[in-house]
Amino acid sequence: MQEPEVPIPHLFRCPISLDLFEDPVTLCTGQTYDRSSIEKWLSAGNLTCPVTMQKLADASMVPNHTLRHLIDQWLKMGPQAGPDYFSEMGCFASLKHNLQSQDVSWEKKLLTLKRIQTLAEESPSNSSHLLQPDILPLLLKLVFSGKAEHHRLFQERVMLVEQTLCCVLKLLSLGELEVLNMLKEESNLESFQVLFHHGTINIKGSLCRLIQAISSSLLTRELCLTLGKCHQLLRGLVLTAVHENCQVSEAAIKAISGLCSLESNRETLIQQGVINGLLTYIYNARRHERSLAPKAMATIELLLGLESARKDVINHPNGIRTIVKMVFQVSDHEGSESAINSLIILCTESLQAREEAIGGGVLSQLLLLLQSQCSSRTKTNARILLKLLRS
Repeated sequence: MQEPEVPIPHLFRCPISLDLFEDPVTLCTGQTYDRSSIEKWLSAGNLTCPVTMQKLADASMVPNHTLRHLIDQWLKMGPQAGPDYFSEMGCFASLKHNLQSQDVSWEKKLLTLKRIQTLAEESPSNSSHLLQPDILPLLLKLVFSGKAEHHRLFQERVMLVEQTLCCVLKLLSLGELEVLNMLKEESNLESFQVLFHHGTINIKGSLCRLIQAISSSLLTRELCLTLGKCHQLLRGLVLTAVHENCQVSEAAIKAISGLCSLESNRETLIQQGVINGLLTYIYNARRHERSLAPKAMATIELLLGLESARKDVINHPNGIRTIVKMVFQVSDHEGSESAINSLIILCTESLQAREEAIGGGVLSQLLLLLQSQCSSRTKTNARILLKLLRS
């Protein structure tokens, strides 16, 4: 007996031919077509997107590998892909429509965003569907596209931006980081910076996490370099690390650490006061129970390869003493090795640094560390520093 034919889900049909996609490609408008169908449309002299009728500023086509993968999965399922599967696909198509349409109210968009976050948290299969209909690029456009002055936020937009960024970060955790390269566009980058400077604490925290994600991938290396040239953004990150509440300041420390992973960014960060900011963060760490002092210390150690960073630490009124504080922590020794290595670098070159370290009590700190359960490598470096200071 012949098995009943399984109907093709709407999202798997080319909008031009209405047949199953064979080679799905996406235009600059975000719409996806079968390659052969859209090539015929363009070769006939049409300069618009068939669905949106927008003029195509760029006629290039990007292969939609995610959609291709989902179609392959669906074909393997065969008759098992029943009504529930089609209902799911219709649900995601509706979410996409709500995000795209200019006629949908901000209240409905907000509910749509909350629904997307809930679906992404419910199961991995939901997350793969959410990636499939290009929802992640739509979310980014919802936050960053348009003129920058429109982002000087009114209340409705604050709520939309906060919720949209939550969804973006959730979906980015699944991969697809290359989509963030849209931020290289001048208008989107300007919007990013305006949002950072004028946004709420929640928005700043989310943007810091976005910078951290950008810094973590080779796919967004060029964008990381671009962010490293945005002087006002870098100054804003430093101020956020020092002055905002614990959760947001820690997101800023991670963002700064990520940007410093590229050597080309380091000198610019130093020029924008990052050494002073990291030292202030460490100095205040005990009072504010900030947990990322070791990461801040490791970032300082990395930056000390540059003469300008060494000068900033030595010229800081509490620079050496702040690092000495990190040599021996009673509860754990995380950060001790970076502190010792940093002091070796500084004290090798500077008599002033040696005198300040000794005056700050580093000798007793090192002796306590040598009697503790820290790693053998840390103890070896502690002995090197002791010998240097005693000389």
